[in-house]
Parts: sequence; C-alpha cells; structure tokens
Amino acid sequence: MFTGEYRHSLDNKNRLIIPARLRSEIGDTFVLTRGLDGCLSIYTAAAWEKQEAQLEKLPSTNKAARAYTRFITSGASQQQFDGQGRIQIPSSLLGYAGISRNCVVIGAGENVEIWDEAKWDAYNNSTGENFDDLAESLTEFLK
Repeated sequence: MFTGEYRHSLDNKNRLIIPARLRSEIGDTFVLTRGLDGCLSIYTAAAWEKQEAQLEKLPSTNKAARAYTRFITSGASQQQFDGQGRIQIPSSLLGYAGISRNCVVIGAGENVEIWDEAKWDAYNNSTGENFDDLAESLTEFLK
C-alpha cells in the first residue's frame, strides 16, 4: 500500500522526481495515466493488469463504460524511471491535471497520485472539513 505526501517541482523538461521510497515499491516499469478528481495516477505493472481486467469486464454496449475506458487507456503510457529517479510527464497529462510547476506526489493505497500543488491543497482542505462524515458513510464497506 502506497502512503505519504511529498512535494516536488517539475524541471524545465517536464520531469518529476518520485521519492525513493515510492520508487522501490513501484518497480522498474509502470503505467502513468489520468486519474480521478483531476490528478495523474501511477500504477505498478501488476496493479495496471488488474485495472485492465476490471475495464474488460465493463460492457462495451454501455456508453459510460466506453467513455471511462477510453479516457483512462488513451492517456496511459508505460514508463520507467531515469537514472535520477525522475519520470517524464507528457504535456497532455500535465494539461489534464492542471500541473504547471509545483506538484504533490501522494501514496493513495494501490496507486500513486500526482497533483498540482494548489489543486491538492484545496482538495485536501475540503476533504479534511468533511472527514468525519466521510468515515461514517464508509463504515458499511469495512464490515
């Protein structure tokens, strides 16, 4: 399970350092794609295979299923870390996530997320205000 919050900046070539602790858990090859709530998601090779298997279960006759599958898979790119632990983020993904320079890299359970710093701070503050209600609404899933 990925955990933690790390603040970093893109360099002038749209490369971002991923913290060593997360890199060791991610592995050599991974997938970077659009995530939910306007962030980017990094999946390990094994987690991406599970994601693909879930997408294959969606009915191709369902318009929402097709749209969701297209959106996630069209933005996906197989990646590797460079020698300094950085990833190259395609400009299309930077645009989707609204990332221009300052980023927050977070462990989000089964994947790692990359957020624009201002967007993350707003999202995190909003979520924090409702945390007790969120926790209560999810108790049925924890049984």
